[in-house]
Amino acid sequence: MAMRRVDLRSDTVTKPTETMRAAMASAEVDDDVLGYDPTAARLEMEMARIMGKEAALFVPSGTMANLICILTHCQIRGSEVILGDYSHIHIYENGGISTIGGVHPRTVKNNEDGTMDLDLIEAAIRDPAFEICFPTTRLICLENSHAHSGGRCLSVEYTDKVGKLAKKHGLKLHIDGARIFNASVALGVPVHRLVQAADSVTACLSKGLGAPVGTVIAGSRSFIAKAKILRKTLGGGMRQVGILCAAAIVALEENVSKLEGDHQKAKILAEGLNKIEGLKVDMASVETNIVYFDILQGSNISETHLCKVLEAHGVLTLPEGPFKLRLVIHHQISESDVHYTLSCIQKAVTGFVDENHGN
Repeated sequence: MAMRRVDLRSDTVTKPTETMRAAMASAEVDDDVLGYDPTAARLEMEMARIMGKEAALFVPSGTMANLICILTHCQIRGSEVILGDYSHIHIYENGGISTIGGVHPRTVKNNEDGTMDLDLIEAAIRDPAFEICFPTTRLICLENSHAHSGGRCLSVEYTDKVGKLAKKHGLKLHIDGARIFNASVALGVPVHRLVQAADSVTACLSKGLGAPVGTVIAGSRSFIAKAKILRKTLGGGMRQVGILCAAAIVALEENVSKLEGDHQKAKILAEGLNKIEGLKVDMASVETNIVYFDILQGSNISETHLCKVLEAHGVLTLPEGPFKLRLVIHHQISESDVHYTLSCIQKAVTGFVDENHGN
């Protein structure tokens, strides 16, 4: 009998559904580098509509999407971008804006809810009068939802204020919207309204939406025309890409409506974890599909050992740091899977406790 498998490492681990596979097999395709793939065009038009932007562009990954956007806004080497110190772009994207683009990051402290204080953002903007020494600030980046903060959502009011600040200083605003659909569902605000203040936005198709590959960039027609050239420069131009875009179209049609259920299951998981002695979840941080939990001091439980014990029972997780784990819900996790996970964690922790007491 096969062991039950509950994969909570990320929402990027989903497998293509049968509907997606069928759509991929029958997709109408052509050469997208030359601009003729009809399925890619259909996806891009739909994403532009959803984002409330003039145009959109399919790219292989979120990391490439953010890099393209930043390099399109910052075409002069030595430009500076203001972004959060715990933003995905700054921590998890290989420093590409610097190594490839010659763009300098200027970090501002992320608050627990993923925001950055407006006065700190403004204070980080370089004085153009001293450009003989300073890099030139050209861009502000936000992330919604904010992964490192546990998937917390930036409100439309906050985003609008940052957009107003950017315009005041002649800067552009980019939103890393890897999980923007999660934020939209959690806040009850349409995606286009959440990103209205942004000059560019990315949306990942292979996270909560469950497509196998891809991210879409949205912005003005002129911005997307420049982004398309950079996509080719970075090796992201693909030929019969409609095969991938077909799965993404299915994801939009079928899985956006499942995100609310994912969020509800994340709350069930978080509440259950909080009932296990020796573990703690900040319930205020559980707004979407990501749950961080801490192993309290004195529990004598190693996060790496706990992960190994859970893996032996078919539950896959990721350690996030000393005494901290991250669990991510997606559309292929059922409520039964959540309860099974809680049972396994309870037994694992109890086993550690008994072991420690035995010593």
